[in-house]
Amino acid sequence: MVLEKILKENDIKKIPESEWPLLAGEIRDFLIDKISVTGGHLGSNLGAVELTMALHLFCNLPDDKIVWDVGHQSYTHKLLTGRREGFDTLRKYGGMAGFPKTKESPCDCFNTGHSSTSISAGLGLVKARDLRGEDHTIISVIGDGSLTGGMAYEALNNASKLTSNFIIVLNDNNMSISENVGGVSKYLNSIRTADGYLGLKESVYNNLIKIPGGEGIAKRIKKAKSTVKSMVVPGMFFEDMGITYLGPVDGHDVKAILTVLKDAKRCKGPVLVHVNTKKGKGYLPAERHPSRFHGTEPFDVATGLPTHPHNKANYTDVFSTVMMKLGERNDKVVAITAAMADGTGLKRFRNAYPDRFFDVGIAEEHAVTFAAGLAAGGMRPVVAIYSSFLQRAYDQILHDVCIQSLPVTFAIDRAGVVGSDGETHQGIFDISFLSSIPGITIMAPKNKWELSDMLKFAVSFDGPTAIRYPRGEAYDGLEGYRAPIALGKSEMIFEENSVAIVALGSMVKTAESVRMRLKMEGINCTLVNARFVKPLDEEMILSLTRNHKLIVTCEENVASGGFGERVREFLDKEGSDVNLITVSIPDEYVEHGNVDLLKKEIGIDEDSIYNKIMSAYSRL
Repeated sequence: MVLEKILKENDIKKIPESEWPLLAGEIRDFLIDKISVTGGHLGSNLGAVELTMALHLFCNLPDDKIVWDVGHQSYTHKLLTGRREGFDTLRKYGGMAGFPKTKESPCDCFNTGHSSTSISAGLGLVKARDLRGEDHTIISVIGDGSLTGGMAYEALNNASKLTSNFIIVLNDNNMSISENVGGVSKYLNSIRTADGYLGLKESVYNNLIKIPGGEGIAKRIKKAKSTVKSMVVPGMFFEDMGITYLGPVDGHDVKAILTVLKDAKRCKGPVLVHVNTKKGKGYLPAERHPSRFHGTEPFDVATGLPTHPHNKANYTDVFSTVMMKLGERNDKVVAITAAMADGTGLKRFRNAYPDRFFDVGIAEEHAVTFAAGLAAGGMRPVVAIYSSFLQRAYDQILHDVCIQSLPVTFAIDRAGVVGSDGETHQGIFDISFLSSIPGITIMAPKNKWELSDMLKFAVSFDGPTAIRYPRGEAYDGLEGYRAPIALGKSEMIFEENSVAIVALGSMVKTAESVRMRLKMEGINCTLVNARFVKPLDEEMILSLTRNHKLIVTCEENVASGGFGERVREFLDKEGSDVNLITVSIPDEYVEHGNVDLLKKEIGIDEDSIYNKIMSAYSRL
């Protein structure tokens, strides 16, 4: 096997050109085999195999730097840097991460996980290189999807001022930027990047601006050149910004990519290399269903079907169903997502009400302010975004929605510990950053029926609201406990005395199990479903202090700025001396791994909560 010859970075340079196709095939077979067991990002990695090979043949790692946008397509990069054995523990606790990690390898030069950051990070590395008087190569690899994020254009605008080399590779798997015009484009690229051409262009320009009136002549020449070039050369958008454009090039032709990378290295200044690839390349199910194989659970290689299909509805499914009903009943309800129609469950709404569905691309900031405009115009927008991505739009939530008290509903999917994607994707900060904003109402449902009720409440409420709900199977317990949703009011589920557990959202299920164990020990235990983070049900909290020795708050959010902290602040203000335990996630980043294992490690699982309560109760 050719792949077995790759033991460390730069070993690919020892592989003869005749064996490159064999290596590409072996890499694809390896990824399909391993990801079918562990799960992970498959389609994006299969599409970037030859591109990654070319980058590694071109670069000298780790001296040269490759910044992967998002980083979900870096599996081949990990293979080519000697991490083949790590794929057995891919995305498992203590195992290899599914994204680039600087602590994992010196060949991972920058941690990534969210979209549209690679050009900014790469530009920073370029300026650091130049300031230190070094000359290594910096390459940022960004997908066409990530170019829908505004941050990428902020970085391109800034990069256009560069006078030193910076290579940006656009990995385009949908031909969404421009169309390949064939031989003319390749011919012009070869001319424009030849040493003689670049030297002549620089010499002519520098001499012209030295003579009286020469600068005007130079500008007219440049304008005329651009007019002709725009008729035959794609990528004029980038050229007009001052960024040299090369391509499109076949992203599955290693030799062709190498050639254009060498051309790009000759350019003084920023250069964008446009590479066309096919997502899921080499595995028919992934080619046919690229969205499903973007991030996949373990699957059967022969059929492409999940090996452990989900038989029960998850919270995203419940949200999807309720949105359909709301869309039918109220023509002012509109739905907004940031390139996640499938992931957030809005695909059905899009199909049923296309005029009231808006996918803004990977642009969370724009999504929120766009929603604010819709609300100001009399609509009832529901913005569905994952918790870890919503934090990118904090200013827009505060400035554009909440200051104006606009009726925008934030449906926050993947709130809490999400597992295998790791610290960049854990949704454990939304309570903290949202609760700092005046005027927003924050809710969390205990089960699938309460999610439905909260969503209906939110779209009829005259002000900004947020509903956070976890990834995975929707809890269908406590069906008989369905008190109407009232602003800022919690729900008493079991009322006793001695110990009171006030649980928020997903933690109600855990707290219910903890209560049963306490009862077996002869300890009376009250269970309250908090429902609201903001406004806090102060009346309920005060009532609990009167006949309970110990109050325990439970949440799936970091401690700082969380629900428990808000309860403690309130009790301190009231001068209460009741004993309080706040169960929350420590103020730290949570690594990747199985959700149940992670919850145990961070102390919010059933056993940990039970032990904390028993220890505190024994001291009373």
